Amino acid sequence: MADNATLDAIQSHQHDQESLNGEGKEHGNAQSQSQAPAELDPDDKYKRDVPPDGGYGWVCVACVFWINAHTWGINSSYGVFLSYYLSHDVFPNSSALSYAFTGGLSISCALLVAPLATYLIQILGTRFVLNVGVFFETLSLIGSSFATQKWHIFLSQGVCFGWGMGFLFVGSVGITSQWFLKRRSVAQGITAAGSGLGGLIYSLAVGAIIPRFGLPWAFRILGIIACVVNLVCANLLRDRNKLVGSRLTAFHLPLLRRPEFLLFLGWGVFSMLGYVAVLFSVANFALSVGLTSHQGSVVSALLNLGQGLGRPFVGMFSDRLGRINIATFLTFLCGLFCLVIWVFANSMVVVCFFAVLVGTVAGTYWATVSPVLAEIIGIRDLPSGLSITWLSLVAPCTVSEAIALELRTRDAHGDTSYLHVQLFTGFVYIGASLCLWLVRGWKIGALERAQQRRESAARETSLANGDKTLDRSATIASASTSGPTYDPQLWRPFSLVRRMVALKRV
Repeated sequence: MADNATLDAIQSHQHDQESLNGEGKEHGNAQSQSQAPAELDPDDKYKRDVPPDGGYGWVCVACVFWINAHTWGINSSYGVFLSYYLSHDVFPNSSALSYAFTGGLSISCALLVAPLATYLIQILGTRFVLNVGVFFETLSLIGSSFATQKWHIFLSQGVCFGWGMGFLFVGSVGITSQWFLKRRSVAQGITAAGSGLGGLIYSLAVGAIIPRFGLPWAFRILGIIACVVNLVCANLLRDRNKLVGSRLTAFHLPLLRRPEFLLFLGWGVFSMLGYVAVLFSVANFALSVGLTSHQGSVVSALLNLGQGLGRPFVGMFSDRLGRINIATFLTFLCGLFCLVIWVFANSMVVVCFFAVLVGTVAGTYWATVSPVLAEIIGIRDLPSGLSITWLSLVAPCTVSEAIALELRTRDAHGDTSYLHVQLFTGFVYIGASLCLWLVRGWKIGALERAQQRRESAARETSLANGDKTLDRSATIASASTSGPTYDPQLWRPFSLVRRMVALKRV
Protein backbone atom coordinates (compact mmCIF):
# COMPACT_ATOMS: atom_id res chain seq x y z
CA MET A 1 0.00 0.00 0.00
CA ALA A 2 2.80 2.38 0.87
CA ASP A 3 4.84 2.07 -2.32
CA ASN A 4 5.57 5.34 -4.09
CA ALA A 5 3.28 4.67 -7.05
CA THR A 6 0.30 4.04 -4.82
CA LEU A 7 1.10 7.03 -2.63
CA ASP A 8 1.33 9.35 -5.62
CA ALA A 9 -1.93 7.96 -6.99
CA ILE A 10 -3.78 8.50 -3.72
CA GLN A 11 -2.46 12.03 -3.29
CA SER A 12 -3.30 12.84 -6.91
CA HIS A 13 -6.76 11.40 -6.31
CA GLN A 14 -7.25 13.81 -3.42
CA HIS A 15 -6.24 16.76 -5.65
CA ASP A 16 -8.50 15.60 -8.48
CA GLN A 17 -11.39 15.12 -6.09
CA GLU A 18 -11.02 18.71 -4.90
CA SER A 19 -11.06 19.90 -8.52
CA LEU A 20 -14.15 17.89 -9.31
CA ASN A 21 -15.86 19.28 -6.22
CA GLY A 22 -15.06 22.81 -7.38
CA GLU A 23 -16.64 22.13 -10.78
CA GLY A 24 -19.76 20.68 -9.21
CA LYS A 25 -21.58 24.00 -9.21
CA GLU A 26 -21.33 24.18 -13.01
CA HIS A 27 -22.35 20.63 -13.79
CA GLY A 28 -24.72 19.99 -10.87
CA ASN A 29 -23.71 16.33 -10.70
CA ALA A 30 -20.40 16.36 -8.78
CA GLN A 31 -20.23 15.44 -5.14
CA SER A 32 -20.34 18.35 -2.66
CA GLN A 33 -16.96 19.27 -1.24
CA SER A 34 -18.45 19.72 2.21
CA GLN A 35 -19.80 16.20 2.43
CA ALA A 36 -18.78 14.70 5.79
CA PRO A 37 -16.67 11.55 5.75
CA ALA A 38 -19.27 9.88 7.97
CA GLU A 39 -21.76 9.95 5.09
CA LEU A 40 -19.57 7.63 3.04
CA ASP A 41 -19.70 3.87 3.31
CA PRO A 42 -16.59 2.11 4.70
CA ASP A 43 -15.26 1.24 1.23
CA ASP A 44 -15.36 4.88 0.12
CA LYS A 45 -13.81 6.03 3.39
CA TYR A 46 -10.94 3.63 2.99
CA LYS A 47 -10.27 4.63 -0.62
CA ARG A 48 -10.55 8.39 -0.09
CA ASP A 49 -8.83 8.80 3.26
CA VAL A 50 -5.34 10.31 3.15
CA PRO A 51 -3.53 10.30 6.53
CA PRO A 52 -2.42 13.79 7.63
CA ASP A 53 1.21 12.65 8.13
CA GLY A 54 1.58 14.90 11.16
CA GLY A 55 -0.52 17.34 13.14
CA TYR A 56 -2.15 15.73 16.16
CA GLY A 57 -0.54 12.52 14.99
CA TRP A 58 2.68 13.60 16.69
CA VAL A 59 0.82 13.95 20.00
CA CYS A 60 -0.37 10.39 19.50
CA VAL A 61 3.21 9.30 18.77
CA ALA A 62 4.35 10.82 22.09
CA CYS A 63 1.48 9.17 23.97
CA VAL A 64 2.11 5.71 22.50
CA PHE A 65 5.85 6.17 23.18
CA TRP A 66 5.23 6.70 26.91
CA ILE A 67 2.60 3.96 27.10
CA ASN A 68 5.14 1.55 25.65
CA ALA A 69 7.74 2.80 28.15
CA HIS A 70 5.40 2.05 31.04
CA THR A 71 4.13 -1.31 29.79
CA TRP A 72 6.73 -3.16 27.72
CA GLY A 73 9.50 -1.09 29.31
CA ILE A 74 8.52 -2.11 32.83
CA ASN A 75 8.05 -5.69 31.65
CA SER A 76 11.59 -5.62 30.20
CA SER A 77 12.92 -5.01 33.71
CA TYR A 78 11.65 -8.48 34.68
CA GLY A 79 15.11 -9.78 33.85
CA VAL A 80 16.37 -7.88 36.92
CA PHE A 81 13.53 -9.27 39.05
CA LEU A 82 14.29 -12.76 37.73
CA SER A 83 17.97 -12.45 38.63
CA TYR A 84 16.99 -11.31 42.14
CA TYR A 85 14.48 -14.17 42.57
CA LEU A 86 17.02 -16.78 41.49
CA SER A 87 19.86 -15.48 43.67
CA HIS A 88 17.85 -14.74 46.86
CA ASP A 89 15.28 -17.57 46.99
CA VAL A 90 12.50 -15.02 47.62
CA PHE A 91 9.68 -17.57 47.53
CA PRO A 92 10.72 -20.90 49.10
CA ASN A 93 10.34 -24.12 47.14
CA SER A 94 10.09 -22.25 43.83
CA SER A 95 12.08 -23.55 40.88
CA ALA A 96 13.88 -21.47 38.27
CA LEU A 97 11.39 -22.81 35.72
CA SER A 98 8.42 -21.41 37.61
CA TYR A 99 10.05 -17.98 37.77
CA ALA A 100 10.75 -18.15 34.04
CA PHE A 101 7.09 -18.83 33.29
CA THR A 102 6.09 -15.69 35.17
CA GLY A 103 7.94 -13.40 32.77
CA GLY A 104 6.64 -15.19 29.71
CA LEU A 105 3.15 -15.34 31.21
CA SER A 106 2.87 -11.56 31.34
CA ILE A 107 3.60 -11.25 27.61
CA SER A 108 1.38 -14.17 26.61
CA CYS A 109 -1.55 -12.84 28.68
CA ALA A 110 -1.09 -9.43 27.06
CA LEU A 111 -1.44 -11.05 23.66
CA LEU A 112 -4.22 -13.41 24.75
CA VAL A 113 -6.58 -10.54 25.58
CA ALA A 114 -6.05 -8.99 22.11
CA PRO A 115 -9.30 -10.35 20.56
CA LEU A 116 -11.30 -9.19 23.58
CA ALA A 117 -9.64 -5.76 23.48
CA THR A 118 -10.35 -5.43 19.75
CA TYR A 119 -14.00 -6.36 20.32
CA LEU A 120 -14.34 -3.85 23.17
CA ILE A 121 -12.82 -1.11 21.00
CA GLN A 122 -15.57 -1.74 18.47
CA ILE A 123 -18.32 -1.66 21.14
CA LEU A 124 -17.08 0.84 23.74
CA GLY A 125 -14.27 2.76 22.05
CA THR A 126 -10.50 3.00 22.29
CA ARG A 127 -10.39 5.25 25.35
CA PHE A 128 -12.41 2.83 27.48
CA VAL A 129 -10.07 -0.04 26.62
CA LEU A 130 -6.98 2.04 27.41
CA ASN A 131 -8.32 3.03 30.83
CA VAL A 132 -9.16 -0.58 31.63
CA GLY A 133 -5.51 -1.36 30.88
CA VAL A 134 -4.35 1.37 33.27
CA PHE A 135 -6.51 -0.13 36.03
CA PHE A 136 -5.22 -3.70 35.63
CA GLU A 137 -1.56 -2.70 35.36
CA THR A 138 -1.72 -0.51 38.46
CA LEU A 139 -3.55 -3.25 40.37
CA SER A 140 -0.91 -5.80 39.35
CA LEU A 141 2.09 -3.77 40.49
CA ILE A 142 0.55 -2.72 43.79
CA GLY A 143 -0.70 -6.28 44.36
CA SER A 144 2.76 -7.71 43.68
CA SER A 145 4.15 -5.68 46.58
CA PHE A 146 2.06 -7.77 48.99
CA ALA A 147 2.94 -11.18 47.48
CA THR A 148 4.15 -13.81 49.96
CA GLN A 149 3.87 -16.98 47.84
CA LYS A 150 4.88 -17.80 44.29
CA TRP A 151 1.27 -18.16 43.07
CA HIS A 152 0.69 -14.56 44.18
CA ILE A 153 3.40 -13.47 41.74
CA PHE A 154 1.92 -15.65 38.98
CA LEU A 155 -1.42 -13.87 39.31
CA SER A 156 -0.15 -10.33 39.89
CA GLN A 157 3.15 -9.88 38.04
CA GLY A 158 2.15 -12.47 35.45
CA VAL A 159 -1.57 -12.61 34.61
CA CYS A 160 -2.85 -9.25 35.90
CA PHE A 161 0.09 -7.24 34.56
CA GLY A 162 -0.31 -9.03 31.24
CA TRP A 163 -3.97 -8.04 31.03
CA GLY A 164 -3.16 -4.41 31.74
CA MET A 165 -0.31 -4.37 29.25
CA GLY A 166 -2.50 -6.11 26.66
CA PHE A 167 -5.38 -3.65 26.84
CA LEU A 168 -2.99 -0.69 26.67
CA PHE A 169 -0.96 -2.20 23.84
CA VAL A 170 -3.84 -3.34 21.64
CA GLY A 171 -5.67 -0.05 22.20
CA SER A 172 -2.67 2.04 21.14
CA VAL A 173 -0.57 0.01 18.69
CA GLY A 174 -2.64 0.66 15.57
CA ILE A 175 -3.27 4.37 16.12
CA THR A 176 0.08 5.64 14.87
CA SER A 177 -0.31 3.92 11.48
CA GLN A 178 -3.66 5.67 11.00
CA TRP A 179 -2.07 9.12 11.26
CA PHE A 180 0.91 8.60 8.92
CA LEU A 181 1.65 7.31 5.42
CA LYS A 182 4.99 8.60 4.11
CA ARG A 183 6.51 8.65 7.59
CA ARG A 184 4.61 5.69 9.00
CA SER A 185 7.67 3.55 9.80
CA VAL A 186 9.53 6.48 11.37
CA ALA A 187 6.57 7.24 13.62
CA GLN A 188 6.19 3.55 14.47
CA GLY A 189 9.91 3.30 15.22
CA ILE A 190 9.70 6.24 17.63
CA THR A 191 6.78 4.71 19.49
CA ALA A 192 8.51 1.33 19.65
CA ALA A 193 11.60 3.04 21.10
CA GLY A 194 9.51 3.80 24.18
CA SER A 195 9.79 0.21 25.35
CA GLY A 196 13.57 0.39 25.05
CA LEU A 197 13.82 3.66 26.96
CA GLY A 198 11.42 2.37 29.60
CA GLY A 199 13.41 -0.84 29.89
CA LEU A 200 16.63 1.16 30.33
CA ILE A 201 15.16 3.41 33.00
CA TYR A 202 13.37 0.73 34.98
CA SER A 203 16.10 -1.90 34.75
CA LEU A 204 18.48 0.57 36.40
CA ALA A 205 15.78 1.83 38.77
CA VAL A 206 14.74 -1.64 39.95
CA GLY A 207 18.39 -2.62 40.36
CA ALA A 208 18.89 0.41 42.63
CA ILE A 209 15.53 0.42 44.48
CA ILE A 210 15.48 -3.22 45.61
CA PRO A 211 18.75 -3.08 47.65
CA ARG A 212 17.80 0.29 49.16
CA PHE A 213 14.04 0.06 49.81
CA GLY A 214 13.25 -3.63 49.32
CA LEU A 215 11.22 -5.61 46.81
CA PRO A 216 7.72 -4.46 47.95
CA TRP A 217 8.49 -0.77 47.56
CA ALA A 218 10.05 -1.38 44.15
CA PHE A 219 6.64 -2.63 42.98
CA ARG A 220 4.74 0.23 44.65
CA ILE A 221 6.94 2.92 43.13
CA LEU A 222 6.57 1.39 39.67
CA GLY A 223 2.79 1.14 40.15
CA ILE A 224 2.33 4.79 41.10
CA ILE A 225 4.48 6.12 38.25
CA ALA A 226 2.89 3.83 35.65
CA CYS A 227 -0.63 4.79 36.78
CA VAL A 228 -0.03 8.54 36.42
CA VAL A 229 1.77 8.40 33.05
CA ASN A 230 -0.52 5.86 31.40
CA LEU A 231 -3.66 7.63 32.61
CA VAL A 232 -2.60 10.92 31.01
CA CYS A 233 -1.51 9.32 27.73
CA ALA A 234 -4.58 7.08 27.45
CA ASN A 235 -6.90 10.09 27.59
CA LEU A 236 -4.92 12.17 25.09
CA LEU A 237 -4.87 9.53 22.35
CA ARG A 238 -7.27 9.82 19.40
CA ASP A 239 -7.91 7.07 16.86
CA ARG A 240 -9.10 7.50 13.25
CA ASN A 241 -11.09 4.25 13.05
CA LYS A 242 -14.21 5.93 11.66
CA LEU A 243 -12.30 8.00 9.10
CA VAL A 244 -10.48 5.01 7.63
CA GLY A 245 -13.46 2.64 7.93
CA SER A 246 -11.46 0.12 9.96
CA ARG A 247 -12.75 -3.42 10.25
CA LEU A 248 -12.63 -3.96 14.00
CA THR A 249 -13.51 -7.66 13.87
CA ALA A 250 -11.36 -9.75 16.18
CA PHE A 251 -10.89 -12.51 13.60
CA HIS A 252 -11.14 -11.90 9.86
CA LEU A 253 -10.73 -15.60 9.04
CA PRO A 254 -10.13 -15.21 5.26
CA LEU A 255 -6.68 -13.87 6.18
CA LEU A 256 -5.71 -17.37 7.32
CA ARG A 257 -6.13 -18.64 3.76
CA ARG A 258 -3.36 -16.38 2.50
CA PRO A 259 0.16 -17.93 2.53
CA GLU A 260 1.85 -14.55 2.92
CA PHE A 261 -0.10 -13.90 6.12
CA LEU A 262 0.76 -17.34 7.51
CA LEU A 263 4.45 -16.70 6.77
CA PHE A 264 4.11 -13.33 8.50
CA LEU A 265 2.79 -15.20 11.56
CA GLY A 266 5.79 -17.55 11.32
CA TRP A 267 8.11 -14.53 11.38
CA GLY A 268 6.44 -13.43 14.61
CA VAL A 269 6.52 -16.84 16.29
CA PHE A 270 10.22 -17.43 15.63
CA SER A 271 11.11 -13.82 16.49
CA MET A 272 9.37 -14.08 19.87
CA LEU A 273 11.09 -17.35 20.73
CA GLY A 274 14.39 -15.53 20.33
CA TYR A 275 13.38 -12.12 21.67
CA VAL A 276 11.98 -13.26 25.03
CA ALA A 277 14.92 -15.61 25.55
CA VAL A 278 17.58 -12.95 25.03
CA LEU A 279 15.62 -10.23 26.86
CA PHE A 280 15.11 -12.18 30.08
CA SER A 281 18.30 -14.29 29.99
CA VAL A 282 20.97 -11.65 29.53
CA ALA A 283 20.96 -10.42 33.16
CA ASN A 284 21.31 -13.93 34.60
CA PHE A 285 23.82 -14.83 31.85
CA ALA A 286 26.01 -12.04 33.20
CA LEU A 287 26.13 -13.86 36.55
CA SER A 288 27.22 -17.07 34.81
CA VAL A 289 30.39 -15.39 33.52
CA GLY A 290 31.34 -14.01 36.93
CA LEU A 291 29.65 -10.60 36.98
CA THR A 292 27.74 -9.23 39.98
CA SER A 293 23.98 -8.73 40.28
CA HIS A 294 24.44 -4.98 39.85
CA GLN A 295 26.47 -5.54 36.70
CA GLY A 296 23.74 -7.87 35.47
CA SER A 297 21.15 -5.11 35.87
CA VAL A 298 23.47 -2.76 33.96
CA VAL A 299 23.75 -5.29 31.11
CA SER A 300 19.95 -5.61 30.98
CA ALA A 301 19.67 -1.82 30.93
CA LEU A 302 22.18 -1.58 28.09
CA LEU A 303 20.19 -4.06 26.02
CA ASN A 304 17.14 -1.85 26.48
CA LEU A 305 19.25 1.22 25.65
CA GLY A 306 20.09 -0.46 22.36
CA GLN A 307 16.39 -0.96 21.71
CA GLY A 308 15.62 2.66 22.48
CA LEU A 309 18.39 3.96 20.22
CA GLY A 310 17.89 1.48 17.41
CA ARG A 311 14.15 1.42 16.81
CA PRO A 312 13.74 4.98 15.43
CA PHE A 313 16.55 4.27 12.95
CA VAL A 314 14.86 0.99 12.04
CA GLY A 315 11.75 2.99 11.18
CA MET A 316 13.67 5.64 9.24
CA PHE A 317 15.51 3.11 7.08
CA SER A 318 12.29 1.13 6.63
CA ASP A 319 10.60 4.11 4.99
CA ARG A 320 13.61 4.75 2.75
CA LEU A 321 14.72 1.23 1.81
CA GLY A 322 11.51 -0.76 2.18
CA ARG A 323 9.75 -2.05 5.27
CA ILE A 324 9.91 -5.74 4.41
CA ASN A 325 13.54 -5.39 3.25
CA ILE A 326 14.71 -3.85 6.52
CA ALA A 327 12.66 -6.18 8.75
CA THR A 328 14.08 -9.24 6.96
CA PHE A 329 17.70 -8.07 7.04
CA LEU A 330 17.73 -6.91 10.66
CA THR A 331 16.01 -10.08 11.89
CA PHE A 332 18.74 -12.12 10.21
CA LEU A 333 21.41 -9.79 11.63
CA CYS A 334 20.12 -10.36 15.17
CA GLY A 335 20.51 -14.11 14.78
CA LEU A 336 24.01 -13.62 13.42
CA PHE A 337 25.00 -11.45 16.41
CA CYS A 338 23.82 -14.16 18.81
CA LEU A 339 25.92 -16.79 17.03
CA VAL A 340 29.14 -14.85 16.48
CA ILE A 341 29.26 -12.46 19.48
CA TRP A 342 27.12 -13.79 22.34
CA VAL A 343 28.69 -17.24 22.15
CA PHE A 344 32.13 -15.73 22.81
CA ALA A 345 31.09 -13.10 25.39
CA ASN A 346 32.91 -13.84 28.67
CA SER A 347 33.80 -10.43 30.11
CA MET A 348 31.96 -7.28 31.16
CA VAL A 349 33.14 -5.33 28.12
CA VAL A 350 32.12 -7.96 25.55
CA VAL A 351 28.80 -8.68 27.29
CA CYS A 352 27.96 -4.96 27.37
CA PHE A 353 28.98 -4.58 23.72
CA PHE A 354 26.73 -7.49 22.77
CA ALA A 355 23.83 -6.13 24.84
CA VAL A 356 23.88 -2.71 23.13
CA LEU A 357 24.44 -4.15 19.65
CA VAL A 358 21.82 -6.89 19.82
CA GLY A 359 19.40 -4.48 21.47
CA THR A 360 19.33 -2.32 18.34
CA VAL A 361 17.99 -5.24 16.26
CA ALA A 362 16.41 -7.70 18.74
CA GLY A 363 13.16 -5.73 18.84
CA THR A 364 12.91 -5.25 15.08
CA TYR A 365 9.63 -7.18 15.14
CA TRP A 366 7.96 -4.71 17.50
CA ALA A 367 9.29 -1.72 15.55
CA THR A 368 8.03 -2.98 12.18
CA VAL A 369 5.13 -5.36 12.82
CA SER A 370 2.35 -2.87 12.11
CA PRO A 371 3.88 -1.23 8.97
CA VAL A 372 4.92 -4.62 7.54
CA LEU A 373 1.46 -6.08 8.11
CA ALA A 374 -0.09 -3.00 6.50
CA GLU A 375 2.06 -3.72 3.43
CA ILE A 376 0.74 -7.29 3.32
CA ILE A 377 -3.00 -6.96 4.04
CA GLY A 378 -3.73 -3.20 3.85
CA ILE A 379 -4.55 -0.65 6.54
CA ARG A 380 -8.25 -1.50 6.61
CA ASP A 381 -7.75 -5.07 7.82
CA LEU A 382 -4.89 -4.10 10.12
CA PRO A 383 -6.84 -4.31 13.45
CA SER A 384 -8.08 -7.82 12.64
CA GLY A 385 -4.68 -8.93 11.34
CA LEU A 386 -2.95 -7.66 14.46
CA SER A 387 -5.52 -9.39 16.67
CA ILE A 388 -4.78 -12.75 15.04
CA THR A 389 -1.06 -11.99 15.23
CA TRP A 390 -1.08 -11.34 18.97
CA LEU A 391 -3.00 -14.55 19.60
CA SER A 392 -0.46 -16.56 17.58
CA LEU A 393 2.34 -15.21 19.78
CA VAL A 394 0.85 -16.42 23.07
CA ALA A 395 2.49 -19.86 23.01
CA PRO A 396 6.05 -18.79 22.03
CA CYS A 397 6.06 -15.94 24.54
CA THR A 398 4.91 -18.28 27.30
CA VAL A 399 7.49 -21.00 26.77
CA SER A 400 10.49 -19.11 25.39
CA GLU A 401 12.24 -18.24 28.66
CA ALA A 402 11.34 -21.63 30.13
CA ILE A 403 13.02 -23.27 27.12
CA ALA A 404 16.04 -21.03 27.61
CA LEU A 405 16.43 -22.00 31.27
CA GLU A 406 16.03 -25.69 30.45
CA LEU A 407 18.72 -25.42 27.77
CA ARG A 408 21.28 -24.24 30.32
CA THR A 409 23.90 -26.82 31.20
CA ARG A 410 26.58 -27.18 33.85
CA ASP A 411 30.19 -27.97 33.07
CA ALA A 412 32.59 -30.17 35.03
CA HIS A 413 33.31 -27.30 37.46
CA GLY A 414 29.62 -26.73 38.20
CA ASP A 415 29.48 -23.47 36.24
CA THR A 416 26.37 -22.67 34.21
CA SER A 417 26.78 -22.65 30.43
CA TYR A 418 24.44 -20.75 28.09
CA LEU A 419 25.85 -22.18 24.84
CA HIS A 420 22.68 -24.06 23.91
CA VAL A 421 20.58 -20.99 24.71
CA GLN A 422 22.78 -18.86 22.46
CA LEU A 423 22.55 -21.31 19.57
CA PHE A 424 18.79 -21.67 20.00
CA THR A 425 18.29 -17.90 19.96
CA GLY A 426 20.48 -17.37 16.92
CA PHE A 427 18.85 -20.06 14.81
CA VAL A 428 15.23 -19.10 15.58
CA TYR A 429 15.99 -15.51 14.53
CA ILE A 430 17.46 -16.78 11.26
CA GLY A 431 14.36 -18.94 10.76
CA ALA A 432 12.20 -15.86 11.31
CA SER A 433 14.11 -13.92 8.66
CA LEU A 434 13.61 -16.77 6.17
CA CYS A 435 9.81 -16.59 6.64
CA LEU A 436 9.79 -12.87 5.88
CA TRP A 437 12.19 -13.31 2.97
CA LEU A 438 9.58 -15.54 1.30
CA VAL A 439 6.96 -12.85 1.93
CA ARG A 440 9.28 -10.37 0.20
CA GLY A 441 9.28 -12.52 -2.94
CA TRP A 442 5.48 -12.63 -2.89
CA LYS A 443 5.20 -8.86 -2.34
CA ILE A 444 7.37 -8.01 -5.34
CA GLY A 445 5.20 -10.26 -7.51
CA ALA A 446 2.01 -8.71 -6.11
CA LEU A 447 3.28 -5.20 -6.87
CA GLU A 448 4.21 -6.20 -10.41
CA ARG A 449 0.77 -7.73 -10.92
CA ALA A 450 -0.96 -4.64 -9.53
CA GLN A 451 1.07 -2.35 -11.79
CA GLN A 452 0.05 -4.41 -14.82
CA ARG A 453 -3.63 -4.15 -13.83
CA ARG A 454 -3.38 -0.38 -13.37
CA GLU A 455 -1.74 0.11 -16.76
CA SER A 456 -4.32 -2.14 -18.43
CA ALA A 457 -7.22 -0.30 -16.79
CA ALA A 458 -5.74 3.06 -17.77
CA ARG A 459 -5.36 2.03 -21.41
CA GLU A 460 -8.87 0.62 -21.63
CA THR A 461 -10.42 3.73 -20.08
CA SER A 462 -8.38 6.05 -22.29
CA LEU A 463 -9.40 4.20 -25.47
CA ALA A 464 -13.06 4.03 -24.48
CA ASN A 465 -13.52 7.63 -23.35
CA GLY A 466 -10.53 9.65 -24.43
CA ASP A 467 -10.92 11.50 -21.15
CA LYS A 468 -7.77 12.12 -19.14
CA THR A 469 -9.68 12.76 -15.93
CA LEU A 470 -11.53 9.46 -16.16
CA ASP A 471 -8.31 7.76 -17.17
CA ARG A 472 -6.59 9.00 -14.07
CA SER A 473 -9.55 8.18 -11.83
CA ALA A 474 -9.55 4.58 -13.08
CA THR A 475 -5.86 4.28 -12.28
CA ILE A 476 -6.43 5.68 -8.79
CA ALA A 477 -9.35 3.38 -8.14
CA SER A 478 -7.18 0.40 -9.03
CA ALA A 479 -4.34 1.68 -6.83
CA SER A 480 -6.63 2.08 -3.84
CA THR A 481 -7.56 -1.55 -3.41
CA SER A 482 -6.95 -2.94 0.04
CA GLY A 483 -4.65 -5.79 -0.84
CA PRO A 484 -4.27 -8.66 -3.28
CA THR A 485 -6.16 -11.91 -2.86
CA TYR A 486 -4.55 -15.33 -3.10
CA ASP A 487 -2.88 -15.90 -6.48
CA PRO A 488 -1.21 -19.34 -6.95
CA GLN A 489 1.00 -18.02 -9.74
CA LEU A 490 2.80 -15.74 -7.28
CA TRP A 491 3.96 -18.81 -5.33
CA ARG A 492 5.58 -20.75 -8.17
CA PRO A 493 8.97 -21.78 -6.76
CA PHE A 494 11.32 -20.59 -9.51
CA SER A 495 9.70 -17.20 -10.02
CA LEU A 496 9.39 -16.77 -6.24
CA VAL A 497 13.12 -17.37 -5.71
CA ARG A 498 13.94 -14.97 -8.54
CA ARG A 499 11.89 -12.23 -6.89
CA MET A 500 13.35 -12.98 -3.45
CA VAL A 501 16.84 -12.01 -4.67
CA ALA A 502 15.67 -9.07 -6.80
CA LEU A 503 17.00 -5.66 -5.70
CA LYS A 504 13.74 -3.82 -5.16
CA ARG A 505 12.33 -1.56 -2.48
CA VAL A 506 9.44 -3.30 -0.72
